[in-house]
Amino acid sequence: MHPQLGAVHRGPGARRLAGVPLTGMASPHHPPDVPPDLAGPVAVALTRPTRDVPRADALPGGVLYEPKWDGYRLVVVRTGASTRVWSRQGRDLTARFPDVVAAAVAQVPAGTVVDGEVVVWSGSRLDFGQLQRRMVTAPRRIGALVAAAPASYVAFDLLALGGADLRGRPLRARRAALEELAARWAPPLQLSPVTADPAAARQWAADFRPAGVEGLVAKGAGTRYAPGRREWVKVKSWETTEVVVGGVVGPLERPGQLVVGRYRDGELVVVGRTSPLPPAQGAELAAVLRPAAPDHPWPDRIGSGSFGGGRLSVPLTRVRPDVVVEVRADAALQADVFRHPLRFVRVRPDLEPGDLPPLP
Repeated sequence: MHPQLGAVHRGPGARRLAGVPLTGMASPHHPPDVPPDLAGPVAVALTRPTRDVPRADALPGGVLYEPKWDGYRLVVVRTGASTRVWSRQGRDLTARFPDVVAAAVAQVPAGTVVDGEVVVWSGSRLDFGQLQRRMVTAPRRIGALVAAAPASYVAFDLLALGGADLRGRPLRARRAALEELAARWAPPLQLSPVTADPAAARQWAADFRPAGVEGLVAKGAGTRYAPGRREWVKVKSWETTEVVVGGVVGPLERPGQLVVGRYRDGELVVVGRTSPLPPAQGAELAAVLRPAAPDHPWPDRIGSGSFGGGRLSVPLTRVRPDVVVEVRADAALQADVFRHPLRFVRVRPDLEPGDLPPLP
């Protein structure tokens, strides 16, 4: 674990679950395999969003809280014959993360399936951009990326061990077995912290946010692993910040979304867009926004997808960049761009664009 994230909270180890040995189940000459539906791709448990941290008794068996990592969901499948890693969408990413695969071969016994998140650290902060480069880089250049920005794997659940399917076991038992397994690990394999104390979880959300941790995930300690079901709860960390309105999606008199920016070396750079505006907010903004001058640097259209990309594009109505607004933003930045939609809070008539800190 990155030193900024502190020590791992561990529960009691468990060598047997319901009388079934979890270690040493197979002969050295016959390494255990995994259940057929865990050989990959692997269907994973999912989350549903909520705004507030759940109470300690809100989920079956009590709540276990974990950090919400800004990375890619990755399932490690270690059979007697191969080791592969799979995305949440069922993509085989083995060739993209040879560093994680090599660590699993060295430290994870055959017959094991681990659920977790792959992340990349850049100094003291998670760098989602480095993960994205792994997805688009030509295979022959992956080695250079691995050397320049090695990945870490943060495990938070154990689906199989010693060839035994653990998904029917309660989370508290799966976690105990995972802790026992991870006690022998070394980086880049890590164990995600967990706590049953909601106050400690809230403190994590605050303390870990500068490192790029997006919030918390809450899980029922007494629940089975439920592939494809949204029984886990995610709580994102949000804070407000100020940005300059540079354009809107929709007509100026009825803006549907704001496209916002910050200045870097005198140039207004797009940093994100808001979620759709309710009519009342649209009317409030229409009263203060003015058409752009001909020298506005932004294009006439903007992509409809994340980061302003995507195959489709929509018209961008450029506006004079002299209105500052306050927005709520989560922790997910990539190269100084907010990866998730912002939430408009209010117009800041007391601020001018020059009052905002420039982008580095």
